[in-house]
Amino acid sequence: MDITVGKTLFLLVCFILSCFFIISTTRSRRKKILPAAATPPGPPRLPIIGNINLVGKNPHRSFADLSKTYGPVMSLKLGCLNTVVITSPEAAREVLRTHDQILSSRGSNNSINSINHQELSLVWLPSSSPRWRLWRKLSATLLFSPQRMEATKALRMSKVKDLISFMSESSEREEAVDISRALFTTTLNIISNILFSVDLGTYDQLKKFNVFQDTVIGVMEAVGNPDAANYFPFLRFLDLQGNSKKMKDNIERLFRVFRGFINAKIAVKSLRNNSKDVTDSDFVDALLHLTEGEEAELNTNDIEHFLSDLFTAGTDTSSSTVEWAMTELLSSPKTMAKAQTEIDHVIGQNGIVQESDISKLPYLQAIVKETFRLHPPAPLLIPRKAESDVEILGFMVLKDTQVLVNVWAIGRDPMVWENPTQFEPERFLGKETDVKGRDYELTPFGAGRRICPGLPLAVKTVPLMLASLLYSFDWKLPDGIVSGDLDMEESFGLTLHKTNALHALPVKKRVIS
Repeated sequence: MDITVGKTLFLLVCFILSCFFIISTTRSRRKKILPAAATPPGPPRLPIIGNINLVGKNPHRSFADLSKTYGPVMSLKLGCLNTVVITSPEAAREVLRTHDQILSSRGSNNSINSINHQELSLVWLPSSSPRWRLWRKLSATLLFSPQRMEATKALRMSKVKDLISFMSESSEREEAVDISRALFTTTLNIISNILFSVDLGTYDQLKKFNVFQDTVIGVMEAVGNPDAANYFPFLRFLDLQGNSKKMKDNIERLFRVFRGFINAKIAVKSLRNNSKDVTDSDFVDALLHLTEGEEAELNTNDIEHFLSDLFTAGTDTSSSTVEWAMTELLSSPKTMAKAQTEIDHVIGQNGIVQESDISKLPYLQAIVKETFRLHPPAPLLIPRKAESDVEILGFMVLKDTQVLVNVWAIGRDPMVWENPTQFEPERFLGKETDVKGRDYELTPFGAGRRICPGLPLAVKTVPLMLASLLYSFDWKLPDGIVSGDLDMEESFGLTLHKTNALHALPVKKRVIS
């Protein structure tokens, strides 16, 4: 449905039912009235729609601007949805640590509900759910434990080597590369090999429609884009913005891929007639063991939903972060040169960047942190929901309120950072600040019990890909583009992408072994 037509219909329906909402709101106020001073401040509200008109196409930016007036704990009324936006490290600490248990629930939205994902998903299940605890346990033990990280190190190195080989071929042809597609293919193959033991991506098709990348981005947009049904649940059947349809279409594409691998593995097991043989098994093999027997813990539908969480989060965020880092470095040639000098000094000539080298590259690590600060993968994190009334920095947040932690705004707060809009990796040198959920001025992966389970993989993959690109090549922009004019426009979804993909020409610095 055309966006303009959808908005018009949405507003029309809202005003037709205005009397209903005025009556409902009045009754709700009679039930529970708190002192005005106890609730977080916020902008004036329009009848019925509340503050929906202030959301805009980039809510993280709109909310950051509003917080300059209304403070770090700000209240918004988005139709029927009470929302509190957090925009300071102190308030983030209250949400992510002090009151983590009360605020660890999720308020799933219309797109998620349209596929019943809220009942099966690691991301959207309540943390009190036995299924959530099972998913978390499986993630921690079979995917992201230190032992599994070590066991899959050779795989990550192999896939990054494939990336460098592709870049080398492009360099020989003097062709600019779609950095976004290339990086996504690399992270896609890392994840697909961990899950299925196969490559799902190919560099030969970068110029064609990349079904996996566009599908993953489609899922993220369907979940993250503003949706009238999230503000007025009675409008769900209309799907005014088309988010539910977009979600169903894209998730079904992913599920078809998953079913193919699951069915193939089941068939192989049947032929072997030995379901307990786990030799050379991958993550899906391990999950399928849990579907067996009379007391099976899982079924294949559960597995498909779990895989969709791992697949979308694991591929999209890491590749997007490296693309943003390359964009910032191409905009600042001196910073790129400084990083390359450090890498050359540590690795030497005709070598290969190893994961073990990253700890010896403090400036590269600072570049990664600075990229996370300016371009956090999930600018508002995943929405939380208050399970009971809770006080944050002296303000009362009511039960069932949606709580958004605006890490994008915190990363650009002049009260926290000097020259907050400038890309200056030097700010992290000599400091212990990290991205692992203990420093609340920099929490791109969240913190507490809802911290991203894939963090151990991301903090290895992102710097390895970036260091390898900077070590093996010098980089030039296509003709007619200068570093000062590089496009930084963002497209908002659950994750934040460059609107226009970065294209750059790799210039080989040394023999690629």
